[in-house]
Amino acid sequence: MSGARRVLVLNGPNLGRLGSREPDIYGATSYKGLVESCGELGAELGFDVEVRETNDEGEMIRWLHEAADGRVPVVLNPGAFTHYSYGMRDAAAQRTAPLIEVHISNPYTREEFRHTSVVAAVATGTIAGFGIGSYRLALRALAEEIAADARG
Repeated sequence: MSGARRVLVLNGPNLGRLGSREPDIYGATSYKGLVESCGELGAELGFDVEVRETNDEGEMIRWLHEAADGRVPVVLNPGAFTHYSYGMRDAAAQRTAPLIEVHISNPYTREEFRHTSVVAAVATGTIAGFGIGSYRLALRALAEEIAADARG
């Protein structure tokens, strides 16, 4: 998409298994469905959305460095990295554009270890508990943040 603002949607461990992984918690939408949904809404918002998923913490850190170096806005679902990856948190802290933390489920309604996010303090904001809709809300929030930055 020519002239569109590049946005990365980064997903941590096990998110590639959406649709088959605990559908009572994560819903029935497949990872492919997530990618399509983000791409469609992104195009409406003037974004060129690239959705990625990794089970590798180092790869996630490299992607966050790439985003920081390129001033690329990020929607980040860190998955289990949320609760303990200080390396990923430090990479996210280097952001040079808005970064929205996203969770499909509401971590505060789940196991206690999920109540802590090492990313939240360095993110622009956090959206959680709206299923795949959390990503749509995050993309809309990015659009608003980018528009506000442009206005000064």
